[in-house]
Amino acid sequence: MASSFASSARFSKTQSGVCYSVSFTPRVTVRCCETAKEPPRPKSKLQVGSPIIIVEAPKVIKTAASMPCLRANSGLVKPGDVGRIVSRKPKDFWAVRLSIGTYLLDGKYFKALELEE
Repeated sequence: MASSFASSARFSKTQSGVCYSVSFTPRVTVRCCETAKEPPRPKSKLQVGSPIIIVEAPKVIKTAASMPCLRANSGLVKPGDVGRIVSRKPKDFWAVRLSIGTYLLDGKYFKALELEE
């Protein structure tokens, strides 16, 4: 864990009738080191091609087309819908192929579907 503290200082200096303005920002960084080993994080079961199930309906949905469209979810995506992950996007967003189309969904709205063989 690291955090920064910053404050600004501004100084003005007049030399031969010309005013010079100088500002600087001193920075202090604090780091916290753990001496004990942290347990390994479990790897996400989600990957491209994984089946998923919707656990909560999002309020708005965004299509995963080249020209995305953002619209209110009027019952298109419901809890219990099943789909498959098409691609991974930044910040825990996933392109998910559902029966009604491909949409960009946040990872909090679905979970990996456990398939028994």
